Amino acid sequence: MISINNLYREQNPRENSEIFSTLFQNDSLKIEAIRSWLKTPGEIYNQVQDEWVLLLSGEAQLEIETLEISLKPGDYLFIPRHTPHRVLSTSQNALWLGVFSS
Repeated sequence: MISINNLYREQNPRENSEIFSTLFQNDSLKIEAIRSWLKTPGEIYNQVQDEWVLLLSGEAQLEIETLEISLKPGDYLFIPRHTPHRVLSTSQNALWLGVFSS
């Protein structure tokens, strides 16, 4: 069945929280929409999957291993599996597209 949805119609998170919405998933691939509003650093991730993220709107500051990175809309990056990383902060309207592969 064909279903049309819209990333921009979803609810926004409360301050210092994130909302993860799975858009597609199969045995080897997962695509998520992630809405963030973080004023304090989030949890450290060290995932078993490779991760590719695209910031669609807002601004974000990440820490990947010991490197701090600032992102603006349109910026994307690849984070290899087992690479410690976290979101340090985001604007109120940060919207990400995350693609995870095993």
